[in-house]
Amino acid sequence: MASDSVSPSSVSDAAPHSHGKASAALVLGALGVVFGDIGTSPLYALRETFLHDTSLAPTPEHVLGVLSTLFWAVTLTVTIKYVTLIMRADNKGEGGVLALATLGTHGLNGKGRKIRRSIIILAVIGLALFYGDAMITPAISVMSAVEGLSAIESSLEPLVVPLALLILVGLFMLQARGTADVGRLFGPVMLVWFAVLGVLGAWQVAKNPAVLYAINPIYAIHLIGDQGFGIFWAFGSIVLAVTGAEALYADMGHFGRQPIRLAWFGIVMPGLLLNYFGQGALIIENPGYIRRVFFELVPQDFIFVLVILSTLATVIASQAVITGVFSLTRQAIQLGYLPRMEIQHTSETAIGQIYIPRVNWLLMSGIIALVVGFGSSGALAGAYGLAVTGAMLVDAALAMAVAILVWRWHWALAAAVFSLLAIPDLAFFIANALKIPDGGWLPLIVAAFIYFTITTWRLGRRLVATEMSEGTLPLRQFLERMERVPDRVAGTAVFLTADASRTPSAFLHNLKHNKVLHERIIVLQVETMDVPRVPDDKRVEVERLGKGFHTVIARYGFTEQPDVPDALRACRPHGIAYDEMETSFFLGRETLVPSHHSKLGRWRRDWFISLSHSASATKAFFRIPPNRAIELGNQIQI
Repeated sequence: MASDSVSPSSVSDAAPHSHGKASAALVLGALGVVFGDIGTSPLYALRETFLHDTSLAPTPEHVLGVLSTLFWAVTLTVTIKYVTLIMRADNKGEGGVLALATLGTHGLNGKGRKIRRSIIILAVIGLALFYGDAMITPAISVMSAVEGLSAIESSLEPLVVPLALLILVGLFMLQARGTADVGRLFGPVMLVWFAVLGVLGAWQVAKNPAVLYAINPIYAIHLIGDQGFGIFWAFGSIVLAVTGAEALYADMGHFGRQPIRLAWFGIVMPGLLLNYFGQGALIIENPGYIRRVFFELVPQDFIFVLVILSTLATVIASQAVITGVFSLTRQAIQLGYLPRMEIQHTSETAIGQIYIPRVNWLLMSGIIALVVGFGSSGALAGAYGLAVTGAMLVDAALAMAVAILVWRWHWALAAAVFSLLAIPDLAFFIANALKIPDGGWLPLIVAAFIYFTITTWRLGRRLVATEMSEGTLPLRQFLERMERVPDRVAGTAVFLTADASRTPSAFLHNLKHNKVLHERIIVLQVETMDVPRVPDDKRVEVERLGKGFHTVIARYGFTEQPDVPDALRACRPHGIAYDEMETSFFLGRETLVPSHHSKLGRWRRDWFISLSHSASATKAFFRIPPNRAIELGNQIQI
């Protein structure tokens, strides 16, 4: 069975993602996947800053102040914090909150148990917040694009919610087919999107170039001084311009550091900032445009074309979030954070293209409820941002730990740098906390539920593992005590276990009831390492114990799908010839019985049992041929 704990790995990745030269194809691919979320922010960010319960008026002074704040938020949070600093921290080419946590625990070199525990808790919190954000992003993005219909004709407004639902449901229905074909269109569409953003913005800036004065931070400082505590209401909407920054780091493993950086500096950042400044120039010219300022950037005859392009861009942004949820869920399953689920590979060549049916339908149900319940992107803006800013604070804390433990920065320097960069994140987090009554409670509830689920699963699996190991002898000791060898039958028996050094309970049950042994016994442990991929030459570790017994440890990275038959085929150089028709797989099947005095407590106990019942079958998850698997029951009180 897969290990439920994350331990420092001695396995090195043979082929980490190259971060050297960036091909045009990788840069284009990064445009289509990485920047979808942040790239669609111009649809609603500036509009909501003036409309969402703030005291700001569309006066030139306030417009310049907001643009200045927005410009420096993008510069400090996205450009300096993520693109320049945090993207240096990769785990064999992979990014994301789990990669940061893994690097931090590696830097401890087995020491500092309390620090290691704190890092893992932060990683779980970041993971939970990611799921809270993932529910809202597709809903607000698609709705904000479809709402452009009301800019064409106000009578079309009742069609916004049904059309948004139709687009979102269609998107989730297509997930099972994979993204290989559609993915080829993502990059070119987003390239057109960012070009259009830049051109439309530049057109308005050319009419009113004085708007560029907002680059001077003094305008942001004056706005903050003028608004006082009330500026936090504006911050709650300005943060919408940096949502998606965490995706730059989380998706680094797909394209590499350099292509993402080139795409950001060369295409995305100029397009976004020009569009924001163009919107600001338009608001100064005509404050009445504020409610539909993005769609007012083009003449009336071209609004429909812009609505179609916006909808395509938001669908791509939603697809990127959904793909990220699948990817992170697989990592969480492999690392023991979540129960096993059915994972379907939608491509024979791309390992990252997967589909998880249960997650797909749960996410779709949640997003449909949000669209119907909130009814507009403006209403959803109140719920958006809290999970993102919380995740950004977690990233800053973990990055500081990596800087101290891995990069060997002096703790004072690391604290100073990342504390300074965390100031905008903290301000945005406080601002979004003020929106809790207006919908900010939603991502908190989702994140709290995910955190409760992850911690319950980890604690429950640890208790089950302890219960199963009690009373079992070390395997070597068992073999030494086995005086009379039972009758042997032809073939190979493989016993999956969480610890290959101890006698598997399924083996003992089989021996007790059948009173025979196969001529070759393999005790197999599948171990998930905290690296993305394990090279083939380090896939298996085989030890011959005598009396026909072998132990095999099969190692997989957290982005790989375990395949037990394939691991056994890799044992041939070690003297084990795998023949599927001559091999039987013995699997332990745990029946959990609720205990009146459970260490989990009543709520956690019942939820853990429910999660265990819903987990995918061991034979399916490890790709064991169903007609060669034998399950032996074991009752455990929990």
